[in-house]
Amino acid sequence: MNSYDYSGQVAVITGGANGIGAAVAQRMAQSGARVAIWDMDITAPEAKVADLPKASKLLVQVDVSVGASVTAAMAATEAAFGKVDVLINSAGIAGPNATLANYDPDIWRRILAINLDGSFLCCKAVVPGMMARNYGRIVNIASIAGKEGNPNASAYSASKAGVIAMTKSLGKELATHDISVNCVTPATAKTRILDQLSQEFIDYMLSKIPRGRFVTVAEIASMILWMASAENSFTTGSVFDLSGGRATY
Repeated sequence: MNSYDYSGQVAVITGGANGIGAAVAQRMAQSGARVAIWDMDITAPEAKVADLPKASKLLVQVDVSVGASVTAAMAATEAAFGKVDVLINSAGIAGPNATLANYDPDIWRRILAINLDGSFLCCKAVVPGMMARNYGRIVNIASIAGKEGNPNASAYSASKAGVIAMTKSLGKELATHDISVNCVTPATAKTRILDQLSQEFIDYMLSKIPRGRFVTVAEIASMILWMASAENSFTTGSVFDLSGGRATY
């Protein structure tokens, strides 16, 4: 397992109480970072987060789709840790399976608000400080659905395609600073997000992965740890594939 030195760095991880975010938080803390976990539900974090030393973590209840909530979370993080060096945008929802013609517009807007607007609002919160210090690493969690589009999941697919495009735009905007902005496009991982999907749809997604299995959160965290490290000093505005061979571009 590769190791990276995050000593003295502060990482904000949205959706960090469970799933992919929790795996990243654990690895970051083990590598010396102080982690601010922004999540809607901070009352029952996974053991890998609950067991982290109190001095290295901050749990902040936040709705990433609401600007005022993100602003308050940023203020709380800066009050506790003084700065933000790293942002991992992991908060997201899948929503129900339905054809576009039958998709509930309110649910569509909620998925876009959390997955895309949430990533935008969190980037907007941390970028000014990163620019002032001329250092930062941002990793947005997109999805293979954002590249290929999953049937009966148009809202989720559209939201993740938006995250990919936003990443490319922001990476170009900040390219003259020592700030890297990239995203990762995983295939399906076994996290709580699967609870929102039908078994038929889960089976469909597995059938599309040439590896023949789901990606693990540990594998995703391993890639993100390099992407968010000081060593990733040149690549920006890029998309890192974690689809088990499914991605076609």
